[in-house]
Amino acid sequence: MPTECSSDLFGFAPVEGRAVVASFDGGAITSDAGGLLLGATDRAIRLVDRFALCFRDARAAELIEHQVRTLVGQRVFGLALGAACPRAGEAGPGGRPGRS
Repeated sequence: MPTECSSDLFGFAPVEGRAVVASFDGGAITSDAGGLLLGATDRAIRLVDRFALCFRDARAAELIEHQVRTLVGQRVFGLALGAACPRAGEAGPGGRPGRS
């Protein structure tokens, strides 16, 4: 069964006044544009908000600096963009923080 391909363009919200467009007619290329797609998906279906509701926050409220939603979002987007280390400041196997 042949694959149905489309070279249609996908429009995204402007970033800092610049148009952001995704297209599938570039041949064999790669980039971190998946982050834009994940961001658009998150805004459309509240992915990170819904995922964050799966966690129970047992921390002392007066000591909380970052909400669970922020921490979950950081991890989801970090993993999607290639970060492999548990904490952003730790050096990964490649010697660079947040990268393997």
